[in-house]
Amino acid sequence: MFMKKAIFYMIISAIAFTLLNVFVKSLGQFSVYQIVFFRALGSLVFTFPYLLKKKVPIYGNKKTLLILRSVFGLTSMLLFFLSLRYITMGTAVSIRYIAPIFASIFAVFLLKENIKPIQWLFLALAFSGVLVLKGFDKNLQIEGLLYALISAVFAGLVYITIRRIGDKDHPVVVVNYFMFISTIIGGLLTLRNWITPIGYEWLALLSLGVFGYFAQLYMTKAMQIGETNVITPFKYLEVIFTTVIGLLWLNEAYSLYTLLGMLIIITGLCLNLFYKSTSTSSSSQKS
Repeated sequence: MFMKKAIFYMIISAIAFTLLNVFVKSLGQFSVYQIVFFRALGSLVFTFPYLLKKKVPIYGNKKTLLILRSVFGLTSMLLFFLSLRYITMGTAVSIRYIAPIFASIFAVFLLKENIKPIQWLFLALAFSGVLVLKGFDKNLQIEGLLYALISAVFAGLVYITIRRIGDKDHPVVVVNYFMFISTIIGGLLTLRNWITPIGYEWLALLSLGVFGYFAQLYMTKAMQIGETNVITPFKYLEVIFTTVIGLLWLNEAYSLYTLLGMLIIITGLCLNLFYKSTSTSSSSQKS
């Protein structure tokens, strides 16, 4: 019962992330700073009232780490949104999902964790998918690829920072810091190139924060009640949903090599996930 609900939550999360990507892609007339501003401001409408209602200290405990997480997250988000200006949504999302590769590298040096050789093999397989995308898809713009790759690097730093924060701060406090800092910086950077939205544009911009908030909320809910190795692969439905909508709605074109590269990335990540889950279960049973 709980597993079915967890899968349902993860599918909702994937749909919400997909709609966020689609609206960001369709709002190309606005600067990425203005899009970040509305994305963050919309989520603050949910996070601030929640913290006040639950009487959770807004300032948190690990303030330096909370600020670092926010800066890393903001940089990753800006670069990802920027990559959508150059490459298809499905490709950008696939590349962003290789963040665990960089998180693993950072974990070795910053957290002194041990990564098994077979895990490096799976992560190398996932990264080879990016090489397939770049090497065989002649229409893939290098600017978009680099923006998406660097976005994944900073997403990896986000994972490491969140792990350092641990359970010292409430999850909504972590998100609230991220959204607050993103709202301030995004707002300041967009002042020079501000474009006043008209009609439907207001709805599209304001919806960014709603989709982003519920995407994160339902992903968290799914992780809380479901087994990681069963639930997490459903997160990659975002790649499928985004690709299909890109094809049908935004007239994006995907070559066979692009689709193959995306499949290789997801396969490598899933194999690594299954291995980690199996190893954790085995260790728990032995102890």
